[in-house]
This record gives sequence, C-alpha cells and structure tokens, in this order.
Amino acid sequence: MPETIWWKTGTVYQVYPRSFQDTNGDGVGDLPGITARLEHLAWLGVDAVWISPFYRSPMADFGYDVADYRAVDPLFGTLEDFDALIAEAHRRKLKVILDFVPNHSSIAHPWFAESRASRENPKRDWYLWRDPAPDGGPPNNWLSNFGGPAWTRDEASGQYYYHAFLAEQPDLNWRNPEVRAAMHDVLRFWLERGVDGFRVDVIWHLIKDEGFRDNPQNPDFAPHQPGINRFSQVYSCDRPEVIEVISGMRAVLREFGERVLIGEIYLPVERLVTYYGPDLEAADLPFNFQLLETPWQADAVAALVAEYEAALPEGGWPNWVLGNHDRPRIAARVGDAQARVAAMLLLTLRGTPTLYYGDEIGLGHVPIPPDRVQDPWERNEPGHGRDPVRTPMQWDDSRHAGFSAVEPWLPQTEDAERRNVDAMRDDSRSILTLYRRLLSLRRDHPALSVGGWRNVPLPPSLATEVFAYERFEGDETLRILLNFGSVERSIPLEDDAAKQETWSVLLSTRPGRAGEATGNVLHLSPDEGVVLRAHPSS
Repeated sequence: MPETIWWKTGTVYQVYPRSFQDTNGDGVGDLPGITARLEHLAWLGVDAVWISPFYRSPMADFGYDVADYRAVDPLFGTLEDFDALIAEAHRRKLKVILDFVPNHSSIAHPWFAESRASRENPKRDWYLWRDPAPDGGPPNNWLSNFGGPAWTRDEASGQYYYHAFLAEQPDLNWRNPEVRAAMHDVLRFWLERGVDGFRVDVIWHLIKDEGFRDNPQNPDFAPHQPGINRFSQVYSCDRPEVIEVISGMRAVLREFGERVLIGEIYLPVERLVTYYGPDLEAADLPFNFQLLETPWQADAVAALVAEYEAALPEGGWPNWVLGNHDRPRIAARVGDAQARVAAMLLLTLRGTPTLYYGDEIGLGHVPIPPDRVQDPWERNEPGHGRDPVRTPMQWDDSRHAGFSAVEPWLPQTEDAERRNVDAMRDDSRSILTLYRRLLSLRRDHPALSVGGWRNVPLPPSLATEVFAYERFEGDETLRILLNFGSVERSIPLEDDAAKQETWSVLLSTRPGRAGEATGNVLHLSPDEGVVLRAHPSS
C-alpha cells in the first residue's frame, strides 16, 4: 500500500471563523464557537480543520490584514481559546491547519509603522517602496486585485508603497532575509502550540520582479472581468524565485515533524505543478482550484482531471477543491441536483479533498441586500464580492439557524428552517447524509484514499454527459460514474471481457441503490453518480 501520511489520506474542512458559530452574542463567529462544533466535524468524518484568519486585525479585509501575527483578535477570542480549540480538536483526532498570511500585513502592523517612519528606518526595506514615475504617478502599471492601482503615495516621504490588495494591506519584501526570519519565527510560534500545518495565502505573490517592470496588456481581457485582468501578471507574481521562499517555509515545518504546507495558487495547471518544487521540497499541496474554473460538463471535467494527473511531478500528491471563501459555492454554480454529483466527484478523485463549510448542507448563493454588503472588493468593483459565500452556517431551525442569539453579520438562506444540520442529519436522502457516507467510504476503501486513478473511456455519445473513472488498490477496483446531464443514461460495463467482472453499487447519490447488482449495463438516472465495486466472476 502507498505511504499513508495523514495529509495524503485525510480530508480537510475549511471553517470561515466569522461564520461558523457565535458564542458571545455579537453576531460574529468565534474560536469558542469552532470548539463547540468540533463534534459535527468528527461526526461528519473529516480529518482536519483549516481555519481562516483570526489574528489581531483592523478587519479591512476581515482578518487578511494582520496587525499582529502572534495574537488572536478579541473579536474571535483569546490565545487561551485557541489553545483550548487545539486540545479539543486533537482529542477528537482532528488536525488543525491555520491560515498564514505572509504576503502582506496590515497598515496597522508595527513593522509598517516603522517602515513608513522614514526612508532611513531599518525596516524601510521590509516593504516595497519605490520612487514615483517621471510624471509623479505610480512607479509602474501594476493593479490591485481589489480594483484600482496597486500603489499608494506616502506624502511624508514622497514614495509609493505596493499593495497587491487593499491600500490597508502593504506587501512585505520577501527578498529581505530579515523578513523571512521574522515570518519563520511566526510559523514556529504556532507550531509550538500544536498546529499541524498551514494554508499559505496567495503564495504565488510572495516575490515580485526585481526591476518592477510593467505588466504586459492582456489580449483576452473583457470588460465584465475584474480590472486586475487588464494586464497579465507576469512581473507582479509567479516569479521563479518564489520556490526558494516556499522551500524555506517548508524547512521550518519539517523541524516539527510531519506538518503540511498548502499553498493558495490560482494558476494554470502547467504553472501550478511547479510549486511542488524540485525534489518536492516546496509546497506539499499546491491548491488545485481548476474545478472552480472549468465548465461543469463531463467531457471538460474529464479532460481537466487527465491533464492534471499527467502534469503532476513524480511523487507529487494531488488535491481537489470545489469551493472556498473567495469563490461561488458549488450549489450556486451547478444547482442542488448536481451539487450531489460534485460531492461524489470531490471525494472519489485521487488526492486530498478540501470541503468548504456549509457545502455539506448544500448552501448556495445567498443574496446580500445593498445595505448589508460587507466585502471591500464588492464596494470597489460591484458584482465581484465574496459576501454570498461567507454567510453563517445553519445548524437548526431556531431563530438565526442556531448560529447566534442575535442578527448575524450576514444574512442566511430563506430556507434555513429546512436547510440545516439538525434537519438533515437523520434524513437518509439529504446531501449531508451523502457527504457523511462518502467520507466513510473513503476511510473504508484504500482504493479511494490512497489508490491509483485511471480514466474509463466511454462511447462519444455518452462522454459528453458522463464521466467515468476507476480507483484501484491491491485486489480492489471501484468504478465511479457521474451523470452531468438531466436525462437517464445506460452505461455498458463490459469494456474488457477478459476481466470477467461483475459489479455492484456501493453508493449512489440517489438513495436506495446500495448493494444493487448491475448486470452488464448500468442505468444511470439524471443527475446521478454511483460508486461501483468490481467482483470477479465465478
């Protein structure tokens, strides 16, 4: 059997702490709330919880603007609350992964206050300062990911500082060895408290072009796209020197044993896989977000999976993601019926899957009234905001769905009385039950957790609607068939008569089929996915 390192065999569950559980009645989730709900994660069957930022912050970008990397913001609790969370998670055999935000700090961080104090300050080079262009404007054409220029002028010194995101989030200079050393010490601070790994925010941004050259025009830019897409980000991110920086982080984690380093990377497959690094010494898991960008069609998804599997470096471990705190939820993108198919896809592909809180109850798009918009990106570039994917978790049918005793910071779904954990927990037909069964299947069948993957060719008339593949380990072969279409499909199963195999249904997205013998043809209902198990014919 292949090696069984926990982050290879396990499943990660992302919690956005503002929206998981409020325990102090302010309408915002907190660390004690996560601790109080760990039993749900243990019951569901995930193996690790990744917690989005809770560090001390002015909250210009809801915690991704860090003012103190070693402190818990009072909004979320205390350092003692964090220690209690770690202890309770480990007691339930759940790993804890923290969000690490090293590309930029808050404008309120003491490091930036010193850097801004004067051009001669020892920490001036901890951030990216440049003289104006000859016309007095920004040093180059780099844009902010949240709209507008990526440079802000400091009137006192006459120079501009760079920020890939908000002006309140100045970028750190990772070419400076003092910055690297300080950030490595931040990692050690949390590792010494028992953290099992880190998801590193915008890891491909950490090194910028040394000459700060202008980015080239993007010939594919369309007016409906965010402004950042006007230029190809050739010089402002994804620089080759970043691999050395990531390897340095990885070395710190290895001081503490088998910890995991996950990198947030929005890049095409051929660039994404380079972040494993030479000899696999960079990111353990460069986050694979390709499913977020690919059209929801069987042939497109099949082509993506094959491309990604072929591009992985030898020994590189794959991973898959359907959603997160920045992108539309899977149920909002594909609808309730296909969200079940998506769950089966995520939890049966080869590699480490990451679930986003609320997907297990099928949370979809939640409209945000204009007077309740929170996201600064939405205010800067309407239509691109992330509030609809960050709405509070729904636990029961009480007022505010058991999330809080008061009005939550964002609205919840109109069907919260039905769409909640309590209502779905004992319902054999619910998407929550499906997620739990899929997670159980992964644990019980090494073919799913550590086994190989291969595509199963289908006739062209079927391949546009049905994605078929196999997972195998030792003597076990499982075949997954996913119907992306809205009509019934009949799938022949005798693709290799020499194998002399019969098949039975292990699990279906449609209740009631488990244990069913299929014969030579499987009738796949609209929007249905099945996991089949092969049995040698007698």
